[in-house]
Amino acid sequence: MVPERLINEFVERVRTAAGANLLAAILYGSAAAGDYVADYSDVNLLCVLRETSFAAIEALAPAIEWWSKQKHRVPLLLSADEMRQSADVFSIEFLDMQRHYRLLWGEDILKTLEIPMRWHRAQVEYELREKTILLRQRLLMVSGNSETKWDLLLRSVPAFGTLFRHALIALGEAGVGSKRDTAAALAGKLGIDGSVFAELLDTREGKKERKSAQVDEVFARYLKLVEQATSAVDKMLDPAS
Repeated sequence: MVPERLINEFVERVRTAAGANLLAAILYGSAAAGDYVADYSDVNLLCVLRETSFAAIEALAPAIEWWSKQKHRVPLLLSADEMRQSADVFSIEFLDMQRHYRLLWGEDILKTLEIPMRWHRAQVEYELREKTILLRQRLLMVSGNSETKWDLLLRSVPAFGTLFRHALIALGEAGVGSKRDTAAALAGKLGIDGSVFAELLDTREGKKERKSAQVDEVFARYLKLVEQATSAVDKMLDPAS
């Protein structure tokens, strides 16, 4: 369950700490989309400020420290001007925020945020390549530990699910639907086997037990999927390369 009581308390604390400098408090991501999984999902919060000076950030420290002690990710702190100016280079992030968010307090800044798409394709390519490289590096760090391998796998699924959706958008598709449907659609378009993604979603959602599969076999299929998807998307978006 989404920790609504803690979220509401954080909003009150940050409102008190920021005063007139707080323009909006926004919940986004899985907790707003309805696919929050307590053991794996983050509670993603965005605080939009009028200004982000040292003093303004320091004023928020007690509220942020309290939130961190609840074992939740530190919220994003952005000014409204910063959001408008960076929407082109963070097109993936802001498009996803606009797709699923809940205004907790203040101005509905995301609703009117214009997101240029001129660099979206390049960001998709970069993020897919980076996440694939990081997955390999982290695999080396957990070698020999089955439980940690499972955690790495299951925690990586949302990020790749998001990138698969944006890969479809970059390739001219609608990019709508669940992570499960998106991964299947991309795999079908690229002609690769994406079944392992659905299996991992089943495990995250408690529909399938970890012990029903060998983690190394699952990891091998998953790594092959993300490598194939990354390579194929890169070639399709840059046909002359």
